[in-house]
Amino acid sequence: QVQLVESGGGSVQAGDSLRLSCVASGSTFSSDAMAWFRQAPGKEREFVATITSTGLTTYYKDSVKGRFTISRDNAKNTVFLQMDNLKPEDTAVYYCASSRLGSNVMAVPTLYDHWGQGTQVTVSS
Repeated sequence: QVQLVESGGGSVQAGDSLRLSCVASGSTFSSDAMAWFRQAPGKEREFVATITSTGLTTYYKDSVKGRFTISRDNAKNTVFLQMDNLKPEDTAVYYCASSRLGSNVMAVPTLYDHWGQGTQVTVSS
């Protein structure tokens, strides 16, 4: 059974940084594409960033390009989201997700097979 567990969320001020982590168990992590999505109150879940199984290709939502960096450590079954220069509009619950389509970059949530429980990120101005 695949389990994804996020951590690293918190409450910060605008301009601060946070690093989210997501540890996978029960999966073939090194073969899976991984992604981060987020959901703000009253809004639909939206794509943030994704990384292929090898880590060679990444893709970002336009509004986070240059501020967020997705990376992975296949030896530790962990994917990271480094978030710099955070803005109030980044406030949301952040979810990691995995897909067996490991060589693809995908922004559509229905293409992901497994999801974590989410971690809250709150950015105040």
